[in-house]
Amino acid sequence: MSNSQILEKTRAFVRENMKGDGVVHNWWHIVRVVEIAKKIARKEGADLFVVELGALLHDIADWKFTDGDTSIGPRMTKEWLESLKVDEQVIENVVEIVEHISFRGGTNKHVLSTLEGKIVQDADRMDAIGAIGIAKTFAYSGVHKRQIYDPDNPPKKYKNFDEFRSKMHDTSTINHFHEKLLLLKDKMNTKTGRAMAEHRHKYMEQFLEEFYAEWDGKY
Repeated sequence: MSNSQILEKTRAFVRENMKGDGVVHNWWHIVRVVEIAKKIARKEGADLFVVELGALLHDIADWKFTDGDTSIGPRMTKEWLESLKVDEQVIENVVEIVEHISFRGGTNKHVLSTLEGKIVQDADRMDAIGAIGIAKTFAYSGVHKRQIYDPDNPPKKYKNFDEFRSKMHDTSTINHFHEKLLLLKDKMNTKTGRAMAEHRHKYMEQFLEEFYAEWDGKY
């Protein structure tokens, strides 16, 4: 089977498996991450096939939809790629991406071992910031009934993944910017990713400046 056929089948597989997923982590999130990842990969000289496969599969069973079970996505990825008889090294690289890409409240300290993995992680993080990141944050908070802002509830720093999982809905929407989104620019892995993140990061800073000014009734 050719690489293009593998990618075509994987697109259909992912789209079908993500039916009914949330308003934030859905098929269109995958589409955006794939396009960003391919753009970075071309500039960084990475393997486009591995990058696109990793981007397509990176949220195949997101832990937020599996009661926190982080093993389902990697297992599904391995089984799927083996069924297509993909090269073993490619499978290993893509499974690592799926297993370790998530931010998890800043508790994930794993450094992806391949350039391709770092690129997909950058692309996923890119889709969490800027105008789209702002929109996603408020959409997610609406679904989970999080407050927009509570000055008496300051941002948190989570000790581990279990603490993050148990308290992630107790925070406010604005806190999420400080707990995750504003941290992502400096966590980009590649030179291209860091450059692309600058604009989106500044846009979020401008939004928060306006938000706080309006909250305080300045105008």
